[in-house]
Order: sequence, then structure tokens, then C-alpha cells
Amino acid sequence: MELRKLQRVIIDALEDVKAQDIRVYDTAKLSELFDRVIIATGSSNRQTRSLAMSVKEEVNAKGGEVISIEGLETGEWVLVDCGDIVVHILQPMLRSYYQIEGMWGAKPVRVKLAASKGLVKASDDDEESD
Repeated sequence: MELRKLQRVIIDALEDVKAQDIRVYDTAKLSELFDRVIIATGSSNRQTRSLAMSVKEEVNAKGGEVISIEGLETGEWVLVDCGDIVVHILQPMLRSYYQIEGMWGAKPVRVKLAASKGLVKASDDDEESD
């Protein structure tokens, strides 16, 4: 799956389950293993697990591949490896403590977030509004 399409599928999946503070970073020059890191916050163990499963289901449904998911046991920090994109879903305290944006966040990628902009997601374009 093309990188931008995969990125949009992941962001939409995270927004569907109300992820908070979604950030996307270009890591192509920092790692040969993946091109993007997406970081999101979930408010509880249950939500972080749900966010990870939402990403997995949507990526698979759109023809992409999820290589692995780690951290579902505790749900405090869940990592979803989608090949070219790695998704970190953390609870607020862990995100604050580990500051992984400091490691991967040198080159932010500007993306449109439906939650913050009131945008219609691509998957909702066909629905009529009142």
C-alpha cells in the first residue's frame, strides 16, 4: 500500500476510536526499517487496545499488512508495526515519561485530523448531511 494511503487509513482508524494527540513524523532518514512513526494517546488500557485493534482491522481491510502488535497484554503502550509505518499508542503518563517524540519527532508531517478540524473523513464522503 502506498505510504500516504496507509498513513490516512491509520489516522482514520485512530480517530474512529477517539485517539488523542495524534502526531505523525517522517523517519525515513532516521531508520531504514520504516518511513513514518505515528504516536497517539489512549486514555485507558481498554482504549489503547481498542485503538490498536482498530488500526489492525482497517489496515487489513484496505489491503495493507500488519506485521505485528506488541503490548496488548498490559495495554499501557501498544506498538503496531505496519511495515512502512510504526504506530505507538500510549497512555498519557507513559507518553509524558518516555517522550518518544524526542527520538522520532525531528521532522513532523502535516496531516489533516478530522477531530481537530471538523473535517469529513474520506470514508464518510458518500454519506448525505442534513
